Amino acid sequence: METGTTRSSLPATDSDVPPEEVIFGVSPAMAEVRRVIERAAGVNVPVLLNGESGTGKDLLANMFHQYSGARNGNFVKVNCPAIPGNLLESELFGYERGAFTGAYAVKPGRVEQANAGTLFLDEISELDYDLQAKILQLLQDGTYMRIGGQEMRQTKVRLVCATNRDLHAEVSQGTFRQDLYYRIAVITVRTPALRERMADLPVITDYFIRTYSDKYNTKAKPLPTAVMNEMLRYHWPGNIRELQNLIRRYVILGTADSILTELCAQPKDGISLDVEFDGQVSLRKVTRDAVRKLEAKLILKVLKANNWNRRKTAKALKISYRALLYKIREAGLPSRTQQRSPEKLELGTPDNLTVENPTEEL
Repeated sequence: METGTTRSSLPATDSDVPPEEVIFGVSPAMAEVRRVIERAAGVNVPVLLNGESGTGKDLLANMFHQYSGARNGNFVKVNCPAIPGNLLESELFGYERGAFTGAYAVKPGRVEQANAGTLFLDEISELDYDLQAKILQLLQDGTYMRIGGQEMRQTKVRLVCATNRDLHAEVSQGTFRQDLYYRIAVITVRTPALRERMADLPVITDYFIRTYSDKYNTKAKPLPTAVMNEMLRYHWPGNIRELQNLIRRYVILGTADSILTELCAQPKDGISLDVEFDGQVSLRKVTRDAVRKLEAKLILKVLKANNWNRRKTAKALKISYRALLYKIREAGLPSRTQQRSPEKLELGTPDNLTVENPTEEL
């Protein structure tokens, strides 16, 4: 567990934070993230970073800190899932001597260490319900109490939270406090998955090659174009963290075959991005094609789950019936009468579509 000033990387490497041209790249998705950070960092309101694991949320939390008026204070990271629930409260708020067995001295908590700085709660959805109430109090009036303490203590911290979960769903299920959610989500930043910012993959890859070449005192060659093309086609379920580990292996082993072997060994149920890298990538086209493929797969899966009832499918997908019909036609999905013919379940073949009775029952 880290304390004091923490420096992150992309997501967390063993070196310093990379330059901003590596952090933000050239993709429109990250340009929007940068715009929000630059505008919101100067205002002391809570920030929620939401995105898949491995997308560099800890790095962006650090960027909020560096851009903010709290930059001269500590950046204190708390990895909520890494600390057992019965210990997390004492880690956050500290304890007084004699508060429990083994408390032989006063221990300041992370909140106290982050005073006049930034407190980063990574995977805040892992906090238990009672502890969420204490974080809410901290946000409301800046007060907290050490375990075993008798008086409220005051602090002033910038709170940045991160999660890879849908907190709306957590609130609906009663596992996350609604009042806390609205408090921490004053500014919400969605961190794009790597497959949504593939135009940035070459520069991030080059950064990792340089970083680990220096770390392991070796000289790794730039990746061949053919290997880069395969990487651009890959769907990167582990995001930048997966890329980071892959390049670390490449630098150590010194052969591009280690990358190709790893990519070929991965399951093929992700989105295949048909991209040829010649120095430029049309992010708009790549993203549009990827979204179409993902929508087609999802619609087909939900259609099957609802026995090809399109009205139930539209309701399950939370879109209108008319919108579903349009997407079915656009994707070239098969009709219900063709469901027993596997050879006709190809995506992208509009001739497979037949329009069924539009008044089918819900």
